Amino acid sequence: LVPSKGNAVIRTADQEGVIIAGVMVDAGLEESKVLIQVGEPNSKSDHRDNPISLHDIYVRVGGALAGTAKNCLEINSNHVIGDHFWLWRADHGTGADWNINKSEHGLIVNGDDVTIYGLFNEHYQNYQTLWNGERGRTYFYQCEIPYELPSNEVWNDNGKPGFAAYKVADHVNEHEAWGLGIYSFFRGESAERKNVRLENAMEVPDKPDIKIEHIVTFSGRVGGINNVINGKGPKTEKGKYAQFDGWNVE
Repeated sequence: LVPSKGNAVIRTADQEGVIIAGVMVDAGLEESKVLIQVGEPNSKSDHRDNPISLHDIYVRVGGALAGTAKNCLEINSNHVIGDHFWLWRADHGTGADWNINKSEHGLIVNGDDVTIYGLFNEHYQNYQTLWNGERGRTYFYQCEIPYELPSNEVWNDNGKPGFAAYKVADHVNEHEAWGLGIYSFFRGESAERKNVRLENAMEVPDKPDIKIEHIVTFSGRVGGINNVINGKGPKTEKGKYAQFDGWNVE
């Protein structure tokens, strides 16, 4: 599915029992605000007895054509179950350039009680995953931050190097995630590109019911990652791994 006029290609109402499975979406040549939207903004319905479920959802921005989309997948409904997402801003192929296949977020979760099993989310230019809803849960996360950014002057979060690959918003009180791998392969020969860093692979509120278990980071090529989560955990340089048992997990 490819939008032709900067539109979303899939929108659902805030309706219980919706099932979407086995779809692939490419961003179109005209920027879309969002490609897939589940539930209207500010959705409030309780779907715990018959949740919306999303299975094998694939989204590309670039790679096949020089597409662009501000956000790829936005979940507004509550109690959504996600089963295997691959959200990819292209690092090779057609349109794969910092200034061409622009896209900020692979996934935004605004709904409460959303659970995702198998989330692959790569190369977006802001937070790869931005979680605004309460009581979210992720089981397995894989993320490669963008390759080709020109410098930390361009790619920074209010002066802090880079954007966290997994960001739980500051207002959230409850969130859990297990088994996360986040890595960098910055590339380029200029001094600016060789020195590119990411401050935190993950950022979450420092609250007792925010629990993150088993995180691994890795860096290749140039630059690296300064911290695993919230200023904690070893930094990585070329060819180095860092492991962190968890945040608020004994």
